[in-house]
Amino acid sequence: MIRSVIRGSGSALPKRRVTNAELAEQVDTSDDWIVERTGIRARHIAGDDETTSSLAIEAARKALDAAGIEPESIGLIVLATATPDQTFPATATKVQAALGCNGGVAFDVAAVCTGFLYALATADSLLRTGMAKRALVIGAETFSRILDWEDRTTCVLFGDGAGALVLEAEEVAEDGPGIIASRLHADGAHNELLYVDGGPSTTGTVGKLRMKGREVFRHAVVNLSSVLNEVLEEAGVSSDEIDWVVPHQANARILDATARKLNLPVEKIVVTVDQHANTSAASVPLAFDTAWRDGRIKPGDLVMFEAMGGGFTWGASLARM
Repeated sequence: MIRSVIRGSGSALPKRRVTNAELAEQVDTSDDWIVERTGIRARHIAGDDETTSSLAIEAARKALDAAGIEPESIGLIVLATATPDQTFPATATKVQAALGCNGGVAFDVAAVCTGFLYALATADSLLRTGMAKRALVIGAETFSRILDWEDRTTCVLFGDGAGALVLEAEEVAEDGPGIIASRLHADGAHNELLYVDGGPSTTGTVGKLRMKGREVFRHAVVNLSSVLNEVLEEAGVSSDEIDWVVPHQANARILDATARKLNLPVEKIVVTVDQHANTSAASVPLAFDTAWRDGRIKPGDLVMFEAMGGGFTWGASLARM
């Protein structure tokens, strides 16, 4: 069978690292308050010279280097972001031009925190149809640009960054590597729980992020456990066969609650929210790259990716390394 095999990963973070203590000097909050409610201890904030595209380009180059693949061989770039450099053209085309892999397919996907899962499933589908042989799947965000820095309930939760995977279509055995199963969902009835109060066709401004945290938490735990079970059933795999879960890094309490609902030991959950905060579409590939490079995730491991974001959107994908 043809599968999309993960050949390499990379990530990028802005130079400036902001601790809770530093944030408490600007906002009415404290390190104890943030850690207790979210597990977050620090985040990276983009400087004036750092953009979604610059972070995406850095992460993509590292992923290509890790894979030992030349940019010219990339025929598809799918970039997930809710904070593009411009309304148009797609930020993916800026990445494509910077890398020198012109002529193929390049576009953005907008599904907020689930964006990387949407991009991964889309790239996987296109690779398996023969649209391209190799793809870059990127999640990149500069969420600091759309935060209300006077709203202590939201501004402490987010950070900036990027992560990227190189995928290659390969013929493999049934127990071989590659993306095995994916499931995606959306429910637009909950727009008012997590959204940005601006846009080109409504206010003509970028707007700021707004969120009702308790309601989002409740939906997240239910939706994530449901979609994870869907993917396990499709793949014919039990939860105890999973080596690692790489979740969207929104909140440590969501990660713990989802793990308990699926009877997964917390030792199998890759957690980076303490150092990166919520980087939206970048969080899953950032967490994966961290665990891949430090040796936790190894060839042959079964890895589950999962995320939920505004919309609501949610999804999961199972891959063997």
